[in-house]
Amino acid sequence: MSLSLLASSVNISFQSHPEYASALRLVRVVLQRSGLEESLRCIHLSYKAVRRSFALVLLIFVSLKINGAEPVQQLRLGHFPNITHGQAIYARATGDFEKALGIKIKWTSFNAGPTAIESLFTDAVDATFVGPSPTINGFIKSRGEKFVVIAGSASGGAGLVVRNDVPIANEKDFHDKVIATPQLGNTQDVAARVWFAEKGYRMKERGGDLTLVALSNPDQLTLFKKKQIDGAWTVEPWMSRLELEGGGKVFLEESTLWPEGRYVTTHLVVNKAFLAHNPELIRKLLTALVDASLAINADKAAAAKIMNDELKKETGKSLKPEVLEKAMKRVEFTWDPVPASLRKSADALHTIGFLRKTPDLNGIYSLDPLNQVLAEKHLPAVNVGTE
Repeated sequence: MSLSLLASSVNISFQSHPEYASALRLVRVVLQRSGLEESLRCIHLSYKAVRRSFALVLLIFVSLKINGAEPVQQLRLGHFPNITHGQAIYARATGDFEKALGIKIKWTSFNAGPTAIESLFTDAVDATFVGPSPTINGFIKSRGEKFVVIAGSASGGAGLVVRNDVPIANEKDFHDKVIATPQLGNTQDVAARVWFAEKGYRMKERGGDLTLVALSNPDQLTLFKKKQIDGAWTVEPWMSRLELEGGGKVFLEESTLWPEGRYVTTHLVVNKAFLAHNPELIRKLLTALVDASLAINADKAAAAKIMNDELKKETGKSLKPEVLEKAMKRVEFTWDPVPASLRKSADALHTIGFLRKTPDLNGIYSLDPLNQVLAEKHLPAVNVGTE
């Protein structure tokens, strides 16, 4: 609905009802700030319509949004302080995303995916880097209306680390053990539940003898050192920190469970309304994402230093060189969202009972903007395949 149509369709008279003058003033302020005060001359409302003045104001705000009268001043972007969110960390340090977009970015740091998705639901962020399982849950919860996946970010960099002093030699040795994951329902939590279920384990809450406990990544390391947990299914750099600082051993790298060792660890999702209203801004963001991926892969050592300095700013502690080196080797920085792995993850959520029925992910991807960027850079397109 255009503002001109809105203005010409109604008839206002406040003379006999001065108590509604405040509503008129509010409308006038909206129009003044948008450079459209002249449109107010066309507006006349009946007394009955005046009683709905706040609805009118809302319509005007919507109209201004549609007509682009209020340009976006900042992008609210979420990410995690993990190596598997490398492009975000790299760009936050260098300012490359802001340079590419030409506006300020308000960064928000999360510990795990469910919290990031909830921030999308509450409109606290416009876009976020996040893992597949919370993305699937959020997509189903919103019936596909809230957000879409517009690019990948990372593949790999997740797995199961156990304590060296615990007698775990093979997959049969996890009875009566306590394994941590970053958050209930997050990507690593789901991966752990699926793997243990496939090996015949049942959780304690379901009458079994294996305990999965949700702990933030820093708490995992602390309790790992204190020998209060036996292992953790987590992501980089925490895998390497548990291994090198906690004296653990990598029991399983998740890449061994996937075809060609590739699966989506992190991708970029964006609010659908924000994408619809700001397609050029999102195109610039995707260009910056591809550029950051290329820069990191071109010189991982240099990128690692930049990322480590940023991690210190965000977490208060930098990574040891040996930890960083291991972590960087386990992660593939890519704009490919590896769609086939997302569909398999969705089936897994149904298998372990997190979803009541097999999820329909039709429409979860919006990759045309990414493929346009890739075409401009003479890079291969990303294919969604069968959704």
